[in-house]
Amino acid sequence: MAAITASMVAELRAKTDAPMMECKKALTEADGDMGRAEEILRVKLGSKASKAASRVTAEGIVAAFIDGSTGALVELNCETDFVAKNDDFLNFGNDLAKLVAQHDPADVAALSALSQDGETVEARRSRLIGKIGENMTIRRFKRFAAGHKLMHYLHGTRIGVVVEYSGDDVAAKDVAMHVAAMKPVALSSADVPAELIEKERSIATQKAAESGKPADIVAKMVDGAVQKYLKEVSLLDQAFVKNDKLTVGQMLKAANTTVHGFTMYVVGEGIEKKSENFAEEVAAQMAAAKQG
Repeated sequence: MAAITASMVAELRAKTDAPMMECKKALTEADGDMGRAEEILRVKLGSKASKAASRVTAEGIVAAFIDGSTGALVELNCETDFVAKNDDFLNFGNDLAKLVAQHDPADVAALSALSQDGETVEARRSRLIGKIGENMTIRRFKRFAAGHKLMHYLHGTRIGVVVEYSGDDVAAKDVAMHVAAMKPVALSSADVPAELIEKERSIATQKAAESGKPADIVAKMVDGAVQKYLKEVSLLDQAFVKNDKLTVGQMLKAANTTVHGFTMYVVGEGIEKKSENFAEEVAAQMAAAKQG
């Protein structure tokens, strides 16, 4: 049986990023053969990745990359906010945004197949799952390359905004921050999705019907409620957060700036996070550790 030294463990850890004890176990199983130990770890890490794949990833980060008029916004998810602060996880997210901007992948599968430093994105994801012990998923991304100027704003790592614009950089930055704070759903009233308008109209109709007023008055009440809603959710019609006496549209006009579009990602938005009894969750984790 070959002696397993600390330097061997350190070398294997540097190659694989696996936990130290896992490296030692793999070297012992491989009788000191570094290549074989690396294979053993890749199998084990792959196994961990598959076990983690069923777990909900509602936490995570939004990362952005801008290079001139080309950029990207990416949402990378994990299971806990603790992992969302991990440097390896953060670096992975930033690298994904750069890859999207530079290579224009068609979808998440195409992004996962891209390589960086001799390793595919999917291989790196699996390796990080094995190292950190949590499931990770690339949820979505958007690439920007329409030729407009780009401004981004990250509110911590949970909200990311990219604004496509022409004109003043300061005004564009203010708009990006405004979007993060007020969360408009569209650039203008004309861009608000029809299904959202119909939902609001339905709610307003039900409320107005309870008033007992004549039908023509009810119709005016409904129209008024819908118009109020459109102003509240349309970026250009919203009151500007830094000066509520102006709409965003008025602020932009004064700054001779045009916003062509914006994109906002909020971590975990729309993901149903599973709620578990704490004792049951601990028991499940202990059982998984024994199995694996």
